[in-house]
Amino acid sequence: MQDERGVSFYMVRTEILIRFVSFLSIFLIFMLWELKAPRRKLKTSRKSRWAANLGITVLNPVVLRIAFPVLAIDAALIADARQWGLLNNLDIPYGFKLLAGVLVLDLTIYLQHVMFHAVPTFWRLHMVHHSDLDYDVTTGLRFHPLEIVLSMVIKLALVVALGAPVISVLIFEVILNGASMFNHGNIKIPVKVDRVLRYLVVTPDMHRVHHSVIIRETNSNFGFNFPWWDRIFGTYKDQPEKGHTAMNIGLAQFRNPRKLTLPHLLILPFVGDVGRQPINRH
Repeated sequence: MQDERGVSFYMVRTEILIRFVSFLSIFLIFMLWELKAPRRKLKTSRKSRWAANLGITVLNPVVLRIAFPVLAIDAALIADARQWGLLNNLDIPYGFKLLAGVLVLDLTIYLQHVMFHAVPTFWRLHMVHHSDLDYDVTTGLRFHPLEIVLSMVIKLALVVALGAPVISVLIFEVILNGASMFNHGNIKIPVKVDRVLRYLVVTPDMHRVHHSVIIRETNSNFGFNFPWWDRIFGTYKDQPEKGHTAMNIGLAQFRNPRKLTLPHLLILPFVGDVGRQPINRH
């Protein structure tokens, strides 16, 4: 137990470095892949989209640090020290706790994602992500700061209640960030390879369906890391109706790229039309 906690403290001290190196490496890999082998031809200016998407990406960590005295890793460490949460009070192998922590966190992200599509108030925040008129690695980073704050509230509560090990939280955070950039990548993967991969991870072709302008496609394929939840809960859709190269990305009510700059994205939840996307409207 002492060794495990020693490793946990070490991981916390190096968390920022681990996450930054992981983020930068994964981002550069998929950026270069998109340039070398794009899946779709972009329809709008990369310069203006990236300014908005990367701008909000830089803003979000600042907002989190201002809003919260502790984040998910810190909460896991506190729960471990005080023996809070389910897993901290079960006499089971540490490896099982690690696996359970990652899986439960991922299932929660799936359910949270469904909730953000089901509740119109939450959808107002989440439609910032869906309003992107193209689909590439930066789309996976495009989330309104208030959505990030609300997501952190849910994550903190879960980490403490579950008693998730510190290392499992760090692993999950790194995987989630990397998976979001991967499955939003405008990258070409052979169809046969994609067919196999999507049994293990959410692939770009699988998640791209979720960004279709067609509402019944928008409300499918909610998974970020693992694809099993969509299959289990009946929200899986194999392919977009118009095919990946012909499908329209985004939301029907937001089609003007000039109104999707960073300032517009920040006020979009308060002034934008929610459209017909929220699940409970059907």
